[in-house]
Amino acid sequence: MPPTEATAGPAIPAELAVLRSSIDNIDAALVHILAERFKATLRVGRLKAELDLPPSDPGREERQIARLRGLAHEAGLDPAFAEKFLNFIVAEVIRHHEAIAKGEDPLAP
Repeated sequence: MPPTEATAGPAIPAELAVLRSSIDNIDAALVHILAERFKATLRVGRLKAELDLPPSDPGREERQIARLRGLAHEAGLDPAFAEKFLNFIVAEVIRHHEAIAKGEDPLAP
C-alpha cells in the first residue's frame, strides 16, 4: 500500500491536519462554484450565438475586473491576483463562446 499523508513520515500536528481539511473543503467548494459558473456562461454563449452577438464583451469584462478588484481589496485578497484569476476564467469562457458560435462543442477535448 503506498504511503499516504497520514502514514508517511512524522505525525502531522492536529492543527495542521484541521487546517488542511478546511483547505480541502474550500477547494471542493471552489470546483463546484466554478462548475456552476461555467454552466451559466455556456448558456450565455448559446444565447449570444442565437442572437449573433460576439463571443467577447470587452466593456463588461472591464467592469467585471474593476468590480472584482474592489471585492478582492475589501476581502483582503490581492486585487492583482483576483484580476489574473478572472482573466484566466474569462479567456476560457471566450474560448467556449467562440466554439459555440462555430457550432462546435466547447467541452470537447
